[in-house]
Amino acid sequence: MMYHSLKDPSLKASFSTALLSSLAPDGGLYMPDSLPHFNEAELARLGALPFHKCAAKLARFFVDDKFSDADIATLCADAYNFPLPLKTLSGETLDPAMPEPNDEYVLELFHGPTLAFKDFAARFMGRAASHLMKGSDDSKTILVATSGDTGGAIGHSFLNQPGIRVFILFPNGGVSTVQEHQLTSMGANSNVKAIGIDGNFDDCQALVKQAFADTLLSEKHSLMSANSINVGRVIPQSFYYFWTSLQLKAAHPSRPIVYSIPSGNLGNLTGGLIARQMGAPIDKFVAGNNANHAFIDYLKTGEYRPRDSVPTLSNAMDIGRPNNFPRILDLFGADHGKISDVCYGAYFSDAETEQHMREIYGQTGYLMCPHTAVGHLALLEFTNTTTRAYTKVTVSTAHPAKFKDDVERVIGKEIPLPASLQVSVDAPSHKHSMPPTLDALADYLDAN
Repeated sequence: MMYHSLKDPSLKASFSTALLSSLAPDGGLYMPDSLPHFNEAELARLGALPFHKCAAKLARFFVDDKFSDADIATLCADAYNFPLPLKTLSGETLDPAMPEPNDEYVLELFHGPTLAFKDFAARFMGRAASHLMKGSDDSKTILVATSGDTGGAIGHSFLNQPGIRVFILFPNGGVSTVQEHQLTSMGANSNVKAIGIDGNFDDCQALVKQAFADTLLSEKHSLMSANSINVGRVIPQSFYYFWTSLQLKAAHPSRPIVYSIPSGNLGNLTGGLIARQMGAPIDKFVAGNNANHAFIDYLKTGEYRPRDSVPTLSNAMDIGRPNNFPRILDLFGADHGKISDVCYGAYFSDAETEQHMREIYGQTGYLMCPHTAVGHLALLEFTNTTTRAYTKVTVSTAHPAKFKDDVERVIGKEIPLPASLQVSVDAPSHKHSMPPTLDALADYLDAN
């Protein structure tokens, strides 16, 4: 598979080059030159595999000859050694061999080591980068901006890996208390450094882009991005949509499938759209936004107007300039009609989000994080616009305990921290704070 820049399609790169360089030489996002498409028989065979084996089969089409089939199989088995459950609000887990009458599920993507959906892409990306650098004297400096979960997943994936330094930029006061503990507790002397930026997530993201645009700085530190500007983050996010849609189709063959995704930088939605174009049996996607709803406005009006982000309860979605919007345009030939035919969007206030979290917990006992609640609200709104019977899936992107303070306040009940989060909370915290300027970042990179 070859990749091209969205700015200048004549600029080509292999997967390995695209992964390690992050952006094309012209600053454009990389996209695959083509996507594989699977027929019914091939889909049936892929759906019969365990997830990690299906992911390895799919990954073969996207990587290059620096990865053997055995390399990919080992990589995926190691990266995806945790569950990927589809659950009902009553807590039952989908079993395709025993079809149930349920028509609504929650896809829990938070069972990895940092309890967020970012583990799927971060662990694939980390292992792929380590494989490429194995036995070489090369070094890489990873810059990653995070609105909460990306930084923890990337830091965990690259922690103590030789030849790699990781600098996590996050907005001071813009992530939950638990999330900040995850970002800042990897050790004062480790290869992972947390930087609190005096600004919002968009400032963090802009600073990373400025660093890559500065040729001298980028070359001096051999910069690599682990944000979803890197195609190595987006491609693995297609794998779980592909596989879970096949499980749902096996259980409910007559119903079309719709996924509702709480959306910020649009990488998760882009992964789902890639899966759909590969033949995954997905009819529609619903995008749920909070007060930062530039993408929803585009769906409704055809006009894309990025803007400064505002802080909300669902902080990981506080993004006013989503990175992956150009990739979505590319997948559909920039045709607004085609995009809005596949994607429905809705946005909700913090008050609506809190009320929904309380109601769902009170009615079913199922505890949603704020982001999942936004996605579920958007799904309900979509359902009210159609008489068609769907198999409905809300994508749950993070464990509710990652937002412990807010969740407990909303439901009026204490929730326990999972062991992995408790370890982070109990560990010493180390961070450096700085203004959102390239000079300040350059000085810190030089000193560390």
